[in-house]
Amino acid sequence: MLVSISTSLFAQLFNDNGITEKLLTEITVNKILKALISVFVAYGIAATFQSFVNWLSERVARRFRLTIKQSVPFWKGLILIVTVVYLLNLFLNLSEKNLLALTGTIAVGLGFAFKDYVSSIIAGVVTLFEAPYRVGDRIRIGEHYGEVIGYGLRGLRLQTPDDSVVTIPHSKTWTDAISNANSGELEAQVVTKFYLDHYVDCERVIRLLYQAAYSSRYTQLKLPIFIVMEELPWCTHFKLKSYPMDARDEFIYQTDLMRRAKQAFTKHGLSYPTLIPH
Repeated sequence: MLVSISTSLFAQLFNDNGITEKLLTEITVNKILKALISVFVAYGIAATFQSFVNWLSERVARRFRLTIKQSVPFWKGLILIVTVVYLLNLFLNLSEKNLLALTGTIAVGLGFAFKDYVSSIIAGVVTLFEAPYRVGDRIRIGEHYGEVIGYGLRGLRLQTPDDSVVTIPHSKTWTDAISNANSGELEAQVVTKFYLDHYVDCERVIRLLYQAAYSSRYTQLKLPIFIVMEELPWCTHFKLKSYPMDARDEFIYQTDLMRRAKQAFTKHGLSYPTLIPH
């Protein structure tokens, strides 16, 4: 059905515009070989570049890691564009009239058959310039949270804390809210929560939490550390807000803070709530 619609529209475009030039050039074995070689070369260059960037980003100074990784989508997109233009020029007679007819036909065909796919591609191009997320960012889209480790034509790849890789189409940017923890920076704030009894000495708790943060080897001491309290019906809630030196250490850092704080709480006899909420 869709093929017949596209074919009839294509023919209509040709008849209405009086196009008599042949769209397809002569297809030869030599051209087919050139096309296959160009595809393999483009894929090889992209894969090699991705591997080189991953290798390089782990060996340069930590502050340059994300900058290097964030250049990958641009160069992969450039390789793709050059390859597609070469293939079109190889097999098609791209005169002004033919280009007009071909563009209209492709647009109509894609609009019917690949609406969602094209929407993801367009969203990916827009995202590349608006940059709500980049490679290395720790983001949340819907129920998924993790580090952006790949940026493809159709979607991004997200590595979750349990080491699963989730592929999310770029079209989600049209409909879903995106939470970005570090926005291209190396550090991302970590909030570590503690629930203690109403009758604990708050000043002592705050002092111990500050000590836990400042003594951790993961803490970025150049960024602020602060504590927020909240009174709940069943406990006093303390939130320790601080930054690790590298966002990828988020959960290791949080574990280290909790371990240090709990050791201090036990040493000073600070009690946990006895009333458990239902």
